[in-house]
Amino acid sequence: MTASPPERRLQGILLRSASATAFAGMAALLKAASDRGVATPEMIFYRNGWALLVVSAWIGAGPGWSAVRTAKPLAHITRSTIGLVSMLLTFGALALLPLGEATTLTYAAPLIATILSGLVLGEAIGPRRWAAVAVGFVGVALVAQPGGSAVPLLGVAVAIAAAFGQSAVMITVRQISRTEGTAAIVFWFSTFTALAGAAMLPVFGRWHDPLTMAMLAGAGLLGGFAQIAMTGSLRFAPVSVVVPFDYLQIILATAIGWAVFGSAPTPLMLAGAALIAGSGLYTAYRERVRGREPVEARSMPEG
Repeated sequence: MTASPPERRLQGILLRSASATAFAGMAALLKAASDRGVATPEMIFYRNGWALLVVSAWIGAGPGWSAVRTAKPLAHITRSTIGLVSMLLTFGALALLPLGEATTLTYAAPLIATILSGLVLGEAIGPRRWAAVAVGFVGVALVAQPGGSAVPLLGVAVAIAAAFGQSAVMITVRQISRTEGTAAIVFWFSTFTALAGAAMLPVFGRWHDPLTMAMLAGAGLLGGFAQIAMTGSLRFAPVSVVVPFDYLQIILATAIGWAVFGSAPTPLMLAGAALIAGSGLYTAYRERVRGREPVEARSMPEG
């Protein structure tokens, strides 16, 4: 029996929520591994190496290996290079900031992507979306609390740079997805970043205790699962329906940061997170009203 639209949308929402939960767990494990002395380049290797196993299993059982063929290898190299830099910055922010703040600041990426979509893709941005972007950046300022917070300024700068990187990824993914399938984009990105991480191991890598290695493996497996669940959600519901559930990651990361790492959120941090999430959701709503699906909050596994 074919599922009715409400049932299919529920499946999409559940998959998207599972994706957000897995991404939050991945970030928490990487934060814990960083506290145990794991360098950011090492995180790149283990996160993507283990995720590549999950992605490969998914491709083999689902779309098949013919789906990773590409006629545009240079486009994948460009997209993967931007994604690698973005991931380095994202993981660097996790090492420098409390989990909740690092996650929240990188969620400014959809706001920046809105600006870049106008500058790079020539898309029209109306006054309402400009207002939403402005409100979102007020939220960024509240979370960062420049000059009045114990949050490290370097960490804030790295997290905001990561948000710019992730927004650039969103734009490049939007461009490449016009001719390339999801399986090809995900597989070649995972392969590229795993190899790049392996190339950095002779300089940055060292052996860690079994618990730390288990954390890194768990982070990679969760990241791979999160990507598949995020992609799978779009089989059952449109982007505009499932995007709001991406912001569950902010709530979960803040809760984990408080419960596990003892980083209690401040009122300003909570207010800023609400503004960032609200502006992102409103931007997605406006794009839906305009008859165009919004850029995904997490279009690829950069976080």
